[in-house]
Amino acid sequence: MTGVLFGLLLTIAMLAGAIWLGGAPGAFVNGAGALIVVGGTIAVLFMGFPVKEILRTLAQLKDTLSRRSVTPERAMREVVTVAGRLRTRAVNQPLRERLAGLKTHPFFREAIELVFDAGGSDGAFEEVMEAELATARLRRERAAAILRRAGEVAPAFGLIGTLVGLVEMLAQLESPERLGPAMALALLTTLYGALLAHVVFLPLADRLERLAEEEDLVRRIYAIGARAIGRREHPEQLARLLKGLVTAGPATATG
Repeated sequence: MTGVLFGLLLTIAMLAGAIWLGGAPGAFVNGAGALIVVGGTIAVLFMGFPVKEILRTLAQLKDTLSRRSVTPERAMREVVTVAGRLRTRAVNQPLRERLAGLKTHPFFREAIELVFDAGGSDGAFEEVMEAELATARLRRERAAAILRRAGEVAPAFGLIGTLVGLVEMLAQLESPERLGPAMALALLTTLYGALLAHVVFLPLADRLERLAEEEDLVRRIYAIGARAIGRREHPEQLARLLKGLVTAGPATATG
């Protein structure tokens, strides 16, 4: 279970426990309030972003929750291991045969094949790798931007729901029995908006942004490793270079 899923479930459990101990859990369920906040947030997102980007964001979230990402340390170990194994194999052996049996990240394998196909041209290799790095980074950043926008819109619709509830209260002052539902709508929409923003959307946006930085560093490690393998550099020298990059962190890698 990933940290984000654990945190989400823990938050929901604590809130549910507090509501249950309050003795009136049914009072926190309001279909009209949920419709205003959730429906309004979804509608605004579809107005502001292409459908493809929203669907891509959902795919990014599914990937984030279901798959363990490769850490920079793991990528470094993988690069050094593959560099050592390829260095000991026959140079005149076809590349695909030399790669056969090696368990590598798809991006790393692609980078190795590209550096050999480039025939020693660092310019061609750098151009393709930078384009792929930029594309992967942009994909994560756009997904995080959509989630941050949702985090801004949800509380706004909570406020709208509050105003709707207050208007209903003022319109029904002569019917005291109807004041309760109107007040519930006014308060619960604010609650729903705040929960969606600060428990769901904004933490997930932070998570995606952090993963974007880490993924960028991992891909740069793979790119550097592939280029070093193409130059037949010694694995120990490569390990020292990558260790410095990992220690410096994502900020240096993307700078």
